[in-house]
Amino acid sequence: MSVREAPWACRPDRSRGRLHAEIAGIERGPRDAFQRDRDRIIHSTGFRRLRHKTQVFLAPDGDHFRVRLTHSLEVAQIGRTIARALGLNEDLTEALCLAHDIGHPPFGHAGERALEAAMAGAGGFDHNGHTLRTLMVLERPYPAWDGLNLSWETLEGLAKHNGPVFEPGWALAEIDAAFPLDLTTHASLEAQVAAIADDIAYDNHDIDDGLRAGLLSLDQLFALPMLEERWRSVEAGFPGAERKRLTRELIRSQIGAMVNDFIAATRDRIADIGSVDEVRAAGRPLAGFSDAMKEAERELKAFLYANLYYHPSQLEAADAADRVISGLFAAYSADPGLIPAEWRETLPGEEPARSRHIADFIAGMTDRYAIARHEAAIGPTGLPEGF
Repeated sequence: MSVREAPWACRPDRSRGRLHAEIAGIERGPRDAFQRDRDRIIHSTGFRRLRHKTQVFLAPDGDHFRVRLTHSLEVAQIGRTIARALGLNEDLTEALCLAHDIGHPPFGHAGERALEAAMAGAGGFDHNGHTLRTLMVLERPYPAWDGLNLSWETLEGLAKHNGPVFEPGWALAEIDAAFPLDLTTHASLEAQVAAIADDIAYDNHDIDDGLRAGLLSLDQLFALPMLEERWRSVEAGFPGAERKRLTRELIRSQIGAMVNDFIAATRDRIADIGSVDEVRAAGRPLAGFSDAMKEAERELKAFLYANLYYHPSQLEAADAADRVISGLFAAYSADPGLIPAEWRETLPGEEPARSRHIADFIAGMTDRYAIARHEAAIGPTGLPEGF
């Protein structure tokens, strides 16, 4: 079944359009609306900055650890594979996968918690709302409008890929007011696929990085029946192979099992779906794992939180990251002269716009830039060596 044959797939020729009318007469290659969205995301500065933003380890010294950029590429590969199997629009799926983390501040979730606390009096902060704000407001490569002017379907998918939004934060609420995204309905199947592709990628690749860093061991993983069973299968399939190679095969095998389960379970749920409108009106997500895989994946996430994300070394690094972000916010709020001229010249005088502007600047930083700015304005960061 091709993309154009699937009744549940989004079609670029039926897009609800863009906020701003595109300038007539300008053609830059034979691309449809969703292909243009994907390419605009890839060429954006926000996407490029992901190469120096935390995935699991803060400002890692090792070249082989994942960062937000490599994670986003891995999510896109998984998402594209699933989209093809389900007859969905691959370009829209890829655009959503590539853009889903653009709103993350430096130092990952530790940085987000610090910004959320610093912004408590100005509406708070959340990375998903900031993704939309970055793509709709802060990116300014075009002379005629702010933002990348992405299609409605891409913006809707980014806003709702984790489900309907009934109480949007200020950033998403402002976007929705300017270009209504039907926040209280479910998103397209392409967006639902992007969300699960994200889960599949970080569930397994975080294990890979955790093993590489020495924070996880195979013996710990064997506490999970799903992983122990798959390890035994890998061992039996490659007798005599070195343990390091078997570990990589374990990760690949686990990704494949989760992808295949997801495709089969989703295909069953959408068999009677006749249009994209029916997907949005279903009142529940249609793309997802089987019940058995859903429970196994829930156990895997709980394991990763207990043994990797909340590992003492990770908590130590997170505390230091919190001090960096909160310190920068406080310093810039007290002395705008510390802010680079490009941002200082447009600093609003009134709240909450003033704090939001400072948060925009900090959220756009890479890990290493935030470290450098802290060292220049305040002093050493206290981040532990290595992570």
